[in-house]
Amino acid sequence: MKPLENRFNLIDEAWIPVVDVGLVSLRDVFQSPGYRQLGGNSVEKIAITKLLLAIAQAAATPSDEAQWRALGSTGLVKECVDYLDRWHDRFYLFGYRPFLQMPAIDQANQQPYGAIILGVATGNTTILGHSQIQREVSDAEKAMALVVQMSMALGGKKTDNSVTLSLGYSGKKNEKGLPSTAKSGPSIGHMGYLHSFLIGESLHETLWINLLTIQRINQTNMFQGGLGVVPWESMPQGEDCLVAKNLRESLIGRLVPMCRFCLLTDNGLHYSEGLLHPNYKEGVVDPTMSVNNTGKDPKVLWADPDRRPWRELTSLLSFIDQTDSAGVQNLQIRTGIDRLQDIEGVFAVWSGGLRVSISVAMDQYTTGRDDFVESVVWLPKTILDYISYQQLKSEMDALSDLSKILYGRVCGYLNEMSGAGKNQEEKSQKATKVREDKVAKARAEKATSLFWQRCERNFQSLVQSCHYGEEETQQRIQLRRIFAGNLNSAYDQICAKETAKQITAWANHRPNLAKYLKKDS
Repeated sequence: MKPLENRFNLIDEAWIPVVDVGLVSLRDVFQSPGYRQLGGNSVEKIAITKLLLAIAQAAATPSDEAQWRALGSTGLVKECVDYLDRWHDRFYLFGYRPFLQMPAIDQANQQPYGAIILGVATGNTTILGHSQIQREVSDAEKAMALVVQMSMALGGKKTDNSVTLSLGYSGKKNEKGLPSTAKSGPSIGHMGYLHSFLIGESLHETLWINLLTIQRINQTNMFQGGLGVVPWESMPQGEDCLVAKNLRESLIGRLVPMCRFCLLTDNGLHYSEGLLHPNYKEGVVDPTMSVNNTGKDPKVLWADPDRRPWRELTSLLSFIDQTDSAGVQNLQIRTGIDRLQDIEGVFAVWSGGLRVSISVAMDQYTTGRDDFVESVVWLPKTILDYISYQQLKSEMDALSDLSKILYGRVCGYLNEMSGAGKNQEEKSQKATKVREDKVAKARAEKATSLFWQRCERNFQSLVQSCHYGEEETQQRIQLRRIFAGNLNSAYDQICAKETAKQITAWANHRPNLAKYLKKDS
């Protein structure tokens, strides 16, 4: 029987995208020290990073920091290669025991692969470009889609929730007792979580710096099941079996959540909702997610195309400020930063995710304003001290103030051009005023977006300059002039000055940046 033929082993076959290399196998990842970073979109990078960390944690989880340091990146990848050799038969994409799949779910309706691959149009979705057309999918693409589904599946009705594997399980039914709409994966949420972790000069260093110890896992108080067991060693039999419960309570269960039960075929896949994991409101998050528990209710950082991830750097590093007892917490960033002082080399904060929308019927999808987001900021070790962090925070606060000034000045210009506050009798119609305000808001938002886009080009230089010293101070002064120029350029692009009336309004509302440009002390 063809579906039971062992083929396409993820350890040996090329399916993982790597920058400057192309597709490689799992064995290549752990045996090749020259690989720098993962390729693919931000969702694929997050899902593959979690899988690689799950393999690393299963192969060589150290008990404490001393053991982690003694292990080193070289020792870690050696342990991972030995581990893959021991469990080689569990990594076949197709066969008697298919990787991360549930043969019993073959009762569920079969969907085309386009149903789970982002950017492919299915059903009555409008096709805008050739890339959205469904096509034949390679085994490498199937493997990637499967791994993404395990943690970052979009919610919706495409999953067949009429099939339940655990007797008496009611988690797939709505209030009327009918099959419910599948919930989003625990790593995507209802709008798309922002994920962050440290990356090193090589992929091996990245995995080593993000490897959690038993001590650190226990200190989080999030994972009552501790480290846990990876699912390919012991697959769940249903949505609520003992193995499923252990996955919901363990670190491994957040790295490979099994939120979809899938079975791949040559022409499509059978899939249904899998394990339901607790979310951030219940006190459990992925190690790569950022949550702020300061207020009454916890808040997470979301992926937002209008707010690039690099702008969240000071929030991610807020624990450096010893006076800040709360703020944004990210387990992966905090663990890695604590280790950097004793490690040679340079490291960066990678942040990314996917912004998604959700319909009234609870179907998740991407609109024209939704998109993948991703940023990489390389960190000098000097930024890890209190003074340098405060300097960076001060500079970022100043940029945020500039953005607000720009927004207000553009709105003021547009209101003057439309005659706001004058001839109120002629402008008494409420609909007209609302329409003008909406246009002004949209154009002001465009101006601030242009400003931040231009500032991003020099943000890495700003991070490098945030250190005590005359040379660094002069560099920051020069950067402030560049950022001020970015603001004026964005203002001029939105606010025309061709007619006499435009010139008057432009001059009246042009931002005064003298205070910002004043030499800092």
